[in-house]
Amino acid sequence: MTQAHRIVAIIVAAGTGVRAGGSVPKQYARIAGRPMVAYSYDAFSTHPAIAETIVIIGEGQQALAAESLGSSVRTVIGGTTRRESVANGLAAITDATHVLVHDAARPFLSAEVIDSLVLALKTRDAAIPVLPVTDTLARGTVLLGDIVPRADLNRVQTPQAFSVEALRAAHAVWLGDEEATDDAQMVRRLGVGVALVQGSAMLEKVTHPEDFAAAEARVAYETRTAMGFDVHRLETGEELWLGGVLVPHDKGLSGHSDADVALHALTDALLGTIAAGDIGTHFPPSDPQWKGADSAQFLQHAAKLIADKRGRIDFVDLTIMCEAPKIGPHRAAMTARIAELLGLTLDRVSVKATTTERLGFTGRGEGIAAQAVATVRVPGAPA
Repeated sequence: MTQAHRIVAIIVAAGTGVRAGGSVPKQYARIAGRPMVAYSYDAFSTHPAIAETIVIIGEGQQALAAESLGSSVRTVIGGTTRRESVANGLAAITDATHVLVHDAARPFLSAEVIDSLVLALKTRDAAIPVLPVTDTLARGTVLLGDIVPRADLNRVQTPQAFSVEALRAAHAVWLGDEEATDDAQMVRRLGVGVALVQGSAMLEKVTHPEDFAAAEARVAYETRTAMGFDVHRLETGEELWLGGVLVPHDKGLSGHSDADVALHALTDALLGTIAAGDIGTHFPPSDPQWKGADSAQFLQHAAKLIADKRGRIDFVDLTIMCEAPKIGPHRAAMTARIAELLGLTLDRVSVKATTTERLGFTGRGEGIAAQAVATVRVPGAPA
């Protein structure tokens, strides 16, 4: 983007969101585990045509904005109305030629909509995304009145795109005691033609509590499955930890940590679902701090990495391979412990056991092996 044509995005996120309910303003409420404002912020900040993204926030929302978007995000304190908030954002722009103004309550902004607006700005001073009205429209409150022709009616969305000069001029002459429904109407009253581009059904506004469920349903989840496998040697004098449970036995597993072969296999399976390497990548056996460590922390670390990506663990399946000890008497305890560590219900954790018919190192009682499979869902782009 050259200096001659520099586009800045403004996200209006200064409201209190009282109609949506909840403990935080709606723009910071979570959709699929992610603050609503983060969706449009990422859409702008990753688009090559947008040079900078400014978020307009309410007084006292600085900590919420930093938590939701990171400490490096540029914020501006808004006003008591949407119009005043946009004006404050405009005042913070110093070297842009064009601006896109967007409502945080429309989270699922696509690159295609931004592309269309940027293209329109090459020949126009203003452009907005719209969708044609498809429902039958009628007048009336108690009784049905006349039908309103819908042939040229549109639903107006954001982001709305303007030359900075045109939008500043519109704000400068707007009467202070009159509120505008949006910036496009302000610019239009100034005599500037506003181009219409194709909007998106994904840009539905989130206003009421029930809207959050609909927004959640729009997030596409990608299902991923990965496998983990581990082996440890049985030795006299060691404790035997399996599936997070101390199992009575005349031998225990040898390893740098507590050598819980079951939890190690599960950890690798979970790490695999997000392509995050293996357990040795995160907890090197050469590092003395992990000597004798509780493997539960390894498993919870993998689960946290998935949560950080807004993923959800759907199911884990574990198979322990050994001749002795018998796993059956301890299966319920292992299932409960793994479920506790991962925050899952018991029916989402499967623990099985098998022998190798006295074949190989497990058959000879030299060690224990474990194989695990994990299935998770990771949110991708809106559906």
